[in-house]
Amino acid sequence: MPVSSIIETFRTQFIEQYHDSILPSHLKALDAMANCRTDGSLQMLAQCPECEHQLFVPHSCGHRNCPHCQNHESQQWLEQQLQKRVPAEYFLLMFTLPAELRKLAWEHQRVLYSLMLQCAWETLRSFVQNDKQLQGMAGVIAVLHTHSRKLDYHPYVHFVMPAAAIDKEKKQWRTKEGYLFNDRALAKVFRAKMLEAITNEELILSERHPKKWVVHGKFVVGTGDKALVYLGRYLYRGVIQEKDIVACKNDQVTFRYQDSKTKRMLTRTVSGPAFLWLLVQHVLPKKFRRTRNFGFLHPRCKRLFEVIQYLLGLNPNRALSWLKQRPPLKCPACGAKMRIIQTGISRFELLKLLLEQRSSRIPIENDLAGELTV
Repeated sequence: MPVSSIIETFRTQFIEQYHDSILPSHLKALDAMANCRTDGSLQMLAQCPECEHQLFVPHSCGHRNCPHCQNHESQQWLEQQLQKRVPAEYFLLMFTLPAELRKLAWEHQRVLYSLMLQCAWETLRSFVQNDKQLQGMAGVIAVLHTHSRKLDYHPYVHFVMPAAAIDKEKKQWRTKEGYLFNDRALAKVFRAKMLEAITNEELILSERHPKKWVVHGKFVVGTGDKALVYLGRYLYRGVIQEKDIVACKNDQVTFRYQDSKTKRMLTRTVSGPAFLWLLVQHVLPKKFRRTRNFGFLHPRCKRLFEVIQYLLGLNPNRALSWLKQRPPLKCPACGAKMRIIQTGISRFELLKLLLEQRSSRIPIENDLAGELTV
């Protein structure tokens, strides 16, 4: 079920029902997704180098919450992270924010999200520095998420981390296997750092915040490839795929999700406006970076990572041929690979081009061609 159709159907009801909670960024996201790759969006002109067949293709909206867009950015991010893999056992860790603090996080998103990323990293950094087997600088890849599998608001941070560290002074590479850190110890330190950071920001803490926080850090993920692919899948392409929207009828939307405990596919049915709210509540603050690299994987540590590559004999240009590449746009007439010759064409410019080329011999395709009259 197309998200754009659901937006068009329930947009008015959504605004009426959630007008007290809607932000301008929410409406901007809905507008972008509603017009993504439609006749109302800007167009690109593609041409076949073999037969000169031309084709107008609608632009994607480029919004990072759109289920259609950001495939190229996601692929770029994944390739960059895979190029930085090191020979060590990788772990997938998750630092969660207690339910009692979610209201505070919602009201101060930019601040709380940044604190979660920074405090979780500082927790891991201190554990690596004090670990007898590692005792050095760690390197981690962090990704912020704000949704549960049921699309409820649930901020947490994923870390993909090699069980390894570099001693910059001695230029030694150290690793460990089988076990990283104690989850309860991580949660205790993370809690202390978060509460202190929130207090320093002069934010009002709820009187009810639990003593026990939750950190999961026992997931061994081998070389890290599959974990990075998993995170990259949800990084830029919204919180739900259109194939998981199974029905839209009687003013209700039904979507499916995988239960985290049983691994079974379940469904959830909500009203149309409520479904739109489930989507837009995960729109991040403008220009907020949900993924960050820390330690020896930070962009500023490029020279240090080159030292690591030299010490370990790593090839920085390792082939990633197993990654799925974006399929090319093929000519519908001869099957050759088409190339984009013009972008950002408005509807008015499109009609003008169609009129100018109507009498030419170059075949051109677009749905608007049928609207023209001689």
